Amino acid sequence: MDEKTMVADALVGANGELKMFGEMISQTENKELKQCLKQLRNECEMSQEKLYQIAREKSYYVPAAKATAEEKQHVKSILTQGTMK
Repeated sequence: MDEKTMVADALVGANGELKMFGEMISQTENKELKQCLKQLRNECEMSQEKLYQIAREKSYYVPAAKATAEEKQHVKSILTQGTMK
């Protein structure tokens, strides 16, 4: 397995963990557990950010081009229409 694949796999794993932590945090009523999960989520976010920076530096990940003002307005109008129904 090459480095690019390993970094990509690690990013996918971190993203999955972040989603899982978000779901668990919103579902627990235990304040101590909720705080512990938030701390773990924050640590996971920092690791994910480091992996993302590595992927960017090595050109393993190239983000999509930024949306134009027209594209943003188009999406905004679609979302606004959906809430008015």
